[in-house]
Amino acid sequence: MTPVIDAHVRLGTGREVALDAETLLSTMDSIGIDRALIAPDERCTAVANAEGNDVVTQAARESGGRLSAYAVANPWRGAAALAELARAAEAGAVALAVDPVLQGFDLLDGLVDPLLAFAAERGWFVYVRTGTPPSALPLPLASLARRHPGVRFLMGRSGATDFWIDAAPALWYAPNLYADTAYAPWDTVLSEFARDPGIGTSRVIFSTDSPYTVPKTEVTRVRDWTIGEDERAAVLGGTLLGLLGAAQRREERR
Repeated sequence: MTPVIDAHVRLGTGREVALDAETLLSTMDSIGIDRALIAPDERCTAVANAEGNDVVTQAARESGGRLSAYAVANPWRGAAALAELARAAEAGAVALAVDPVLQGFDLLDGLVDPLLAFAAERGWFVYVRTGTPPSALPLPLASLARRHPGVRFLMGRSGATDFWIDAAPALWYAPNLYADTAYAPWDTVLSEFARDPGIGTSRVIFSTDSPYTVPKTEVTRVRDWTIGEDERAAVLGGTLLGLLGAAQRREERR
């Protein structure tokens, strides 16, 4: 059976929420999530990149294969950011997470492009949180994805909530862009993705975005979604396995 994989969780202490690896794994057990990708918390995403990368890569190593780590690096740090990504990769990170709001850049100003080139070389996909104007929106992310066709992008939160209206046009514009399910109701936003022949459920990936949500609600939303079981299996883990597999194949060739 295809495992259920949560595409984005933030581990650590944020401004309003906190989550540790032990609590995360316990919650996963209780609601039927097999694996999760973990990113550093807000402070570490913004400024304490090395500290955050150490936390998530160590948690991943100690999880028995159930957790995998995103790497973070603030692109304002230039060459030092690339060095930090390389260090995190050696420690086991498997994908890149960026947050234009927390890290203080515009998606299209070119600042993040060297990090994307690093991700392309590693075969990593890139998680980008969206939903906050003016610097973290679906349509500019689609333009960024078009500029980097060799990188697969995951549109974190799919523009939630005010910019859900732009999520489907963004996916249609950039074929290397994927949506995540966090917050999105299946009877409106998710079903729009499924009905659109230019998108389909193969471009949608399950995420709880924990600890900002109620994980059980996020899982139930996808399990209650009126799609075929093969489609549901792809959303819950199959498509993400494909994205992760590209990085594994690239690493094996290094």
